[in-house]
Amino acid sequence: MEFGLSQEQTLLQDSVNRLLKDTVPLDEVRAIATGDKPDASVWQGLADLGVAGLLVPEDKGGVGLGSLDAAIVAECLGYHVAPAPFLGTAVMAPVALVGAGGQDELLGNIASGQVRVGCAFSEAIGARADAGVTANNNRLSGKAIYVLDADAEHYLVATSDKHLYLLNTNDAIKTRLTTIDATRSVCQLIFDNVLAQLISDDFDVFTKALDLGRIMLAADTLGAAQCMLDKSVAYAKEREQFKRPIGSFQAVKHMCAEMAADLEPCRSMVWYAAHAADHVEQESRLIACHTKAHLAEVGKFIAKTATEVHGGMGFTDLLGLHYWFKRIGFNRQMLGAPELIREEAARIQGIAA
Repeated sequence: MEFGLSQEQTLLQDSVNRLLKDTVPLDEVRAIATGDKPDASVWQGLADLGVAGLLVPEDKGGVGLGSLDAAIVAECLGYHVAPAPFLGTAVMAPVALVGAGGQDELLGNIASGQVRVGCAFSEAIGARADAGVTANNNRLSGKAIYVLDADAEHYLVATSDKHLYLLNTNDAIKTRLTTIDATRSVCQLIFDNVLAQLISDDFDVFTKALDLGRIMLAADTLGAAQCMLDKSVAYAKEREQFKRPIGSFQAVKHMCAEMAADLEPCRSMVWYAAHAADHVEQESRLIACHTKAHLAEVGKFIAKTATEVHGGMGFTDLLGLHYWFKRIGFNRQMLGAPELIREEAARIQGIAA
């Protein structure tokens, strides 16, 4: 049996990388992160490539590919720290909408890049402070924080009982929030008995979207960490101390080797998690939890070590290494920190109360 990417998947990877390299250089990332430019042109370019409709069935206007294809794209986006609403609009929302049935027009608009759908899942995983969303007769009340995509036209909201509702952005009081990761926007939504459309009350639909979102965050971290490793190796070859490249020093060699050794097995883990989401249903939830948790820890180590390899330059905006560092930090916390989802994995296995 062959384990690896197909020729079509390799072509997809190359196409996305080529697009991002040409259209989202660091200066463009910096301009979007500082608010000088919107991310609309980046997203439209990806939509023109078919990324927005990656998981939307062909009969609904999409490309109809699988979770592994989406993970490949997520890794590319992480490598280039691309500012794009991929996680909510192209992954979690389509998976939930397809799983629930209906919403063909909305799915077609998502696939074409005309509509963005943000996702408010955090309060269904672990509500913070006074946040939390409840529903009564299709009317939502409460507050959702760290909602994916502050610029979305629609939001898919998960209540505390794991039911999914769809509403227009104008139906909630929206406040943009600031996080360490300026390449992706999040917001707070307040609901005051607002009418929303029930999409699904099926727990499996919620968990399918959540699990795939976690896998995509892990894939994004994989790409970001790989880029930080590549930058570290390149810097170690050209930066000189005592008339020698710092890469010739044993301590720096060990740092780069340890990053590579920790990161390389993660790629197969992410690929298998994405494969399992479509083809190994009995393992999919458990492997999604472990993959997200493991990549969060490995990503944290590589972000720290890569910055150390760069020395004082690693902290400057000139190199922009902090965009990858902060992206990895955001991915670690979003949709469940390692501690929370390891506990969830333990409950799935029946080894925790």
